[in-house]
This record gives sequence, C-alpha cells and structure tokens, in this order.
Amino acid sequence: MLKSVNQELLVSLDIGTSKIISLVGEIINKNINIIGIGICKSQGIDKNGINNFDALVNCIKKCIQKSEKSANCKITSVLLSISHESIHSTNEKGMIPLSQKEITSQDIEKVIHTAKTVQIKKTHEIIHIIPQEFIIDNKSGIKNPLGMSGMRMETNVHLITCSKEIIKNLKKAVEKIGIYVNQVIFSGLASSQSVLTDQEKQFGSCMIDIGGDNIDITIYFANSLAYSKVIPYAGNTVTQDIAYAFSISNEEAEKIKIKYGTALEYNMTQNELIDIYNINGEIIKKITQQKLSEVIEARYTELLCLIKQQILIIQENRAIKNQNYEIRGGIILTGGGANINSLISCAKKIFYNFPIRIGIPHNVINKLNIEITQPEYSTVIGLLFYNKDRLKKINAITTSHFSSSNFLYKINNWIKKKINK
Repeated sequence: MLKSVNQELLVSLDIGTSKIISLVGEIINKNINIIGIGICKSQGIDKNGINNFDALVNCIKKCIQKSEKSANCKITSVLLSISHESIHSTNEKGMIPLSQKEITSQDIEKVIHTAKTVQIKKTHEIIHIIPQEFIIDNKSGIKNPLGMSGMRMETNVHLITCSKEIIKNLKKAVEKIGIYVNQVIFSGLASSQSVLTDQEKQFGSCMIDIGGDNIDITIYFANSLAYSKVIPYAGNTVTQDIAYAFSISNEEAEKIKIKYGTALEYNMTQNELIDIYNINGEIIKKITQQKLSEVIEARYTELLCLIKQQILIIQENRAIKNQNYEIRGGIILTGGGANINSLISCAKKIFYNFPIRIGIPHNVINKLNIEITQPEYSTVIGLLFYNKDRLKKINAITTSHFSSSNFLYKINNWIKKKINK
C-alpha cells in the first residue's frame, strides 16, 4: 500500500466494458482527496468476460501509468471492482448455543460460519459476507454482540458470490503488470458507499447503478444490505436499440444518444432533426429527436419496470415475515446510464410512490482538471471509501487484536477462507 507523508494513499481500479478507470486518493478526515486519475477506453473485455487477454492487460497498464503520472507516485496494489451476471446473493441464518457465557469473537466467527446453510456453487467463490444483525435470546437488531451474554445467538448475513473463473482472470490481468489486488469488491456495493447517505440506508433505499453492460442493484433496510443483484442489460443495450432502429453503427448510435438522447419523449423542448454520419463523415440520413427518444424511453421504462418488480417481491416477502419493508429513503439512480436527460421524470412514472434522485459521489475533494463527482465515477470512488474503511479496520487490528471495532473485518476474512476452501 502506498503512503504519503502521514497519510495513506488509496488506489481503486474499475474495469468496465466501456472504459477502465483508476483513481489515487488520500484520506483527509472523513473525506477523500483525489490526487490521481487514469482513464482508458476498454479493450479485450465484454459483458461475457475477457476476450483478448493481452489487449486488456495493455489497457490496464496504460490506465495505471496515467494514474501514477497524475499522482506522481508508484502504484503497487489496488482494490478491484467486479460486476458480472454470474454474481449471486442470498440471505442466510446461523445459530449457536451460548449457555449464558459472555460472547467472544470466536463465538461470532462460529455463528456466522453456521449461516452458510446453502451449498455454494462449485464454480463460485464468496466475495462478501455481510452481517445484517445478531439476535440474542430473541432480541433482534443487535449490530455488535461482543461482550454480551445469553442462552442462544443467531445471525442474519448477506452472502455475495461470483464465478471463480471471472475473478481469477480479472486478477490475473491486473497482476500481470505487477499490481497486487488487495480485494475484489462487488461494484454495486462500492457505488453504494459513495452515493448513499447513512440516513437513506437507515430509512430503506434502493440504489440502481446503470453501467455499460450491467445494472447493479442494492437495497438497504435499517442500515443493512438486504438485497443485491446484477441485471445484464444497461446503457449499451439502449445504444444497440438505437443502432437497430435506425440501421446505423453502434458508435454512431452512442454519439447521438449522448448528445441528443432523453428518457422521456414529452419532456423535449424541441424536436430537431439529427444528422447521421457514416465512417467517412458524410451525412447519410436524418432522424427526429422525437423518434430517438421513443426508442430510449421504451428501453429505460422496461428496465426500470423490471427492477420495480424485484422491489415489490422483496417488500412482499419482508412484510410476510413482519420485517421493515418501506423504502422511505427512495430510489437513487447512478452510473453512466443515469446521465441521460429526463431520467428522473421517466423513473417517476414507474416509482411514483418513492422519492427519486440522481446519485453522485459525496465527501470527495477534487483538485484535478476533470470533474469526477459525476454518476459514472460512483463505483471507482466508492472503492476508495471501501478501501478507507478497510484500512481503518486493519489498523484497529494491529492496535488491539480483540477490539470490538475490528472483529467483523477479521470474521469476514476468516469465514471466506474457510468456506472457499
């Protein structure tokens, strides 16, 4: 891990199918100061995984070199994000007897380990084990049971798994250039770190990160992650719809989507004609902005309706179990796909009972000449905050081996090693 004077340097790497981004940041109180950035157009990777290993390695290398030059430092390790349709999540329960003795960190390790009741696919590995709550003698909602006592302890945890091969190949591509991967983080979890407030997590919220090929979803209740999912359709799907509708290339479709696109047809203030160019820069046809918006609105509406169905199912299941199911914190839309004009208006037609906003990274100090507090940087900035919390817990471990502030970090890593064997 890199260090500056009296401060830790944090490094994040987000390998997307559209672009690869690396950030270098330093901790300043509760904020992160961005001091380095590298951005490259993605090569060698698509929604199915790596399709050209050498091309991807070269792209990662260029991205890291740009970050090093920008931050004037040498990068040796990173936190790496992952979003793939193989990602699967589940909520599990565990229980152990206590016999009225005081709860130790070993007891917590044991109860979380028993929560792994569903057989993990042999092709998968666990990337996150997130305790939601502990229950002692039917008293629920306990976040840290260390030092308490009772007859029985239970726990509810959220498990996130991903294809071993996908993780292995991504890590291999990064490590090929001599960079160590400290941890692989689900990108939806990272984005939640940067755009959701503590109040939104407490009151119930749904974050929707619309990327190039995937939509990452996380849902929080009572400050705990209750649901996470990857939908393998996103911004590039919209681009492909435009290309098909008007018989143009994906490149040209992406350009007009960014420049003229809107997610709600009737919100348009004008209906101008849009010139469509061929690869030689010659105008080959004209289309109306209204027709373009019809295509875009149809796909965004379909995707948001699909997500709403998931939310309603989750709420119904929680209501049956007499659990809190209200999403008073609202819907938070982020990712590059959230930059489309009139997205909030489009979303309000579907999520009419929920508050809705566009999520941008917060608690960021940026002195670079590029504006990074934008939705498309939610994941890569969120990785820095995840890394910040990770370092805080590691430092707590070195200070006090059994302190209550670090036991969940130790348990998470111990359980993953145990289960993934």
